[in-house]
Amino acid sequence: MPDPLRVTVRNATFQRWQTLLANRTKRLRAGEFMVHGVRPISAAIEQHWRVREVLADDRPRRSPWAEQVWRSTGAERYLVSSELMRELGEKAEDTPELLAVVGMPADDLSRLPVSHDMLVTVFDRPSSPGNVGTLARSIDAFRGTGLVVTGHAADPYDPKCVRASTGSLFAVPTIRVASHIDVQRWVERIRADGIPIVVIGTDEAGDTAISDFDMTQPLVMVIGNETTGMTEGWRDACDHLVRIPIGGTASSLNAATAGSVALYEAMRQRTLQNR
Repeated sequence: MPDPLRVTVRNATFQRWQTLLANRTKRLRAGEFMVHGVRPISAAIEQHWRVREVLADDRPRRSPWAEQVWRSTGAERYLVSSELMRELGEKAEDTPELLAVVGMPADDLSRLPVSHDMLVTVFDRPSSPGNVGTLARSIDAFRGTGLVVTGHAADPYDPKCVRASTGSLFAVPTIRVASHIDVQRWVERIRADGIPIVVIGTDEAGDTAISDFDMTQPLVMVIGNETTGMTEGWRDACDHLVRIPIGGTASSLNAATAGSVALYEAMRQRTLQNR
């Protein structure tokens, strides 16, 4: 195993890492992103994502977890000064032991598993990377099978999204596509192969309460933008609109929260069906 390279000044390598944190265009061009935290880094390794680089704080001793990752990933290794690691870790009071640079998979809808129990969530034009990460975490927890982010949207590989997902981003196939048209064509191909997939949208004006809708069938479930909801294109593409009944003084739910409630209802119905 080659000796690690040392980075102690803000050189071109350090600036490249900073760019991966702050610039989505350059992240996409490079096809890689920065990962913080024990759980997300461990999840990336466990789910067999390509870890390209591992950065370690140049402290004299590491935890057993950090030492294992440092020695076993086969990635290019860098020893980085504590000051620079703290900057890259984006927490002024904390110096991370390790950071990782991970390669992005292709934005290809064929990565989504297709079956009679598929449950794919679409997030239409989300503006908050934290909401994208939160929804990915719920998809993982409630047995969803994938996440599609459509339109001009927050980046699933933004550090805020990766952190909010607490590692679930690496377990949930996540695809970025330009619009509902890409998903519609994919749905048509699946239907042609004999799987009767249904497209539903969550909307406060939906004609059916979600608890009264059959969530056990193969589904694509659409969650709209946090402020404006679904586009007209998505409304037209949906076979049904369902609503989540709410009370109190709230006029609506946060988009990621609404998606989480809908995913839980799907899991609940499917669990009852399988008893």
